Amino acid sequence: MANANSLSQLALQKFKKNFWGVLSFWFVILGILLAIFAYALAPDNSQNANQQHISIHSKKPGFKATILTIPSKLEQEQSFLDKLLFGKEDNSTELPIVDYKFEGESIIVTPYTDESIKGLPKTYSFASFPKGLTKTEIESQFINEQTFLLGTDKYGRDLLSRMLVGIRISLSIGFVAVFISLLIGISLGALAGFYGGKIDAAIMWLINVTWSIPTLLLVIAITLALGKGFWQVFIAVGLTMWVEVARVVRGQVMSVKNMQYVTAARALGFTNGIIIVKHILPNILAPVIVISAANFAAAILIESGLSFLGIGAQPPMPSWGAMIKDHYSYIILGKAYLAIIPGLGIMSLVMAFMLIGNALRDALDVKS
Repeated sequence: MANANSLSQLALQKFKKNFWGVLSFWFVILGILLAIFAYALAPDNSQNANQQHISIHSKKPGFKATILTIPSKLEQEQSFLDKLLFGKEDNSTELPIVDYKFEGESIIVTPYTDESIKGLPKTYSFASFPKGLTKTEIESQFINEQTFLLGTDKYGRDLLSRMLVGIRISLSIGFVAVFISLLIGISLGALAGFYGGKIDAAIMWLINVTWSIPTLLLVIAITLALGKGFWQVFIAVGLTMWVEVARVVRGQVMSVKNMQYVTAARALGFTNGIIIVKHILPNILAPVIVISAANFAAAILIESGLSFLGIGAQPPMPSWGAMIKDHYSYIILGKAYLAIIPGLGIMSLVMAFMLIGNALRDALDVKS
């Protein structure tokens, strides 16, 4: 046990010396924190950051607008945890305006349309707002200037808020897909490598059949069979990524199952299950950890590709792949940032996991 601890400490020290690995690790940690507190940080904390302002669609980063909020009569009580995890159930109406004035018991506003077209004035009575509010209170609570730091998308939604909530999709698909792939891959790989014979032949046949089908094609087939949606993508991606894990685990188990510590465990009367779980698997985890980091990156790319094709996370749920799909035509319309920003998000997250995988490979290399 002391030797194992010392080897783990050596691996940790080597990892800490890898600048890009450590930087990528903290970048991923930052991404996880942003995903957890997405609704607390997002300027638009409505569910799925889906507050639309069609009149100010496709605006550049830094765009500012005065927003009049007409509260809903059907406001629902929500706990703090519910708002943090799922966003605010906001049924209020937000209207970008150019100007406003009070007349009697009404507020007259000029809606924002286009710089060259003046919108027709709209009148809202004080009855549209909570009872008992004065003009000053209505002005301070329901008329605010908003800055869209990353601009707005083609539906006038805040792009920064959509990016923050969208990171949840990418990270959660990675975690769930890798968990499913490890669960299936380690189980089948360990059984094939340890028992050999017909069990090994049957599992290898299943591995080879699955391996021969193009990953994206298999994911599309599973997604179409299970239906479009969020959890279906998780399952589909996870069920296609276990093959590489199973092959590596099988090879590792075959190389160590005849070693002295396994023979000693048999002599002490341990069952095959205990020998596999407590003696063999802990000694072959290094390559599995490296593969998991690479699979995490691959899962993010596959989910983005599926969302781009329209069979991933469904609207209005924000997905970086779907955001690129919605705006890739804007690249030639002088608003390329609408597609580039989510593209950079995907690229940076995938690169971070690949760099972590490379750093782990170097740190866990027993030969060095």
